[in-house]
Amino acid sequence: MHTMFQIISEQFSNFKIIRRMAKFDDRATYQSHYLGLAWEFLNPLIQIGIYYLVFGVALRRGDPMPGVPYLPWMVIGITPWLYMSKTVLDASKSVYQQVGLASKMKFPVSILPSIKIMGNLASFWTMLAFSVFLMLVNHIYPTASWIQFIYYFICMIVLLYAFGIFNSTVTVLIRDWQITLQSILRMLFYMSGVLFNFETSSFPRLLIRILELNPFYYVINGMRESLLNKGWVWQEPNLTITVVFWTFTFIVMVFGTFLHNKFRANFVDLI
Repeated sequence: MHTMFQIISEQFSNFKIIRRMAKFDDRATYQSHYLGLAWEFLNPLIQIGIYYLVFGVALRRGDPMPGVPYLPWMVIGITPWLYMSKTVLDASKSVYQQVGLASKMKFPVSILPSIKIMGNLASFWTMLAFSVFLMLVNHIYPTASWIQFIYYFICMIVLLYAFGIFNSTVTVLIRDWQITLQSILRMLFYMSGVLFNFETSSFPRLLIRILELNPFYYVINGMRESLLNKGWVWQEPNLTITVVFWTFTFIVMVFGTFLHNKFRANFVDLI
């Protein structure tokens, strides 16, 4: 527990470094491309177009939620998913790629996943603005439930750091973990409610309840329900899923910070 709080405090005390390095890392990634940072926004838009044509047009079987067209419903869900999936992968290899830099500069290795989390936020905010635009076009207007979005955003950031500190350490110890993680995320894409509404599907009720325990589903569905005014966090089954989400996130955070603290003195040698 002490180790976890120590590593969390390192994120706050080094926030300015995280912000500066996130901007630098973002620019360096696309500096050799003609369109530069525009690709951060074009890539998700292209993916959204493909998924909408396949699942919203070719395979469409009615709106996933009463009174809500498929396109804004899907975009609201796919926005956090694209951000989370990219950030999980980027953060998982952050220590492996940048530990040499961290060893030459005076900042803790534990902030490397945070740099990736902050660096990818620009595309998330852009996609969120696009989601809100689609909602307004479809006559879905702001309500009091939108305030819950702040809570689910915090949930998303905490979950990503818990995964980031855990995966970045395991990737150094087990190189195959990066490839395994990619396969897991491909599977989770279809199990996180991004393209399908579990409640209106033909899945057995028990299977739906199991799928709802997915932490990615909790964030995606929570943001979606907040913006579409379809539920509150303290209502059932959201309350039960909230307890499961924070229990899972806490366990991953404790275990991840423990591993990180145990092996970070040997990261350079291991790599």
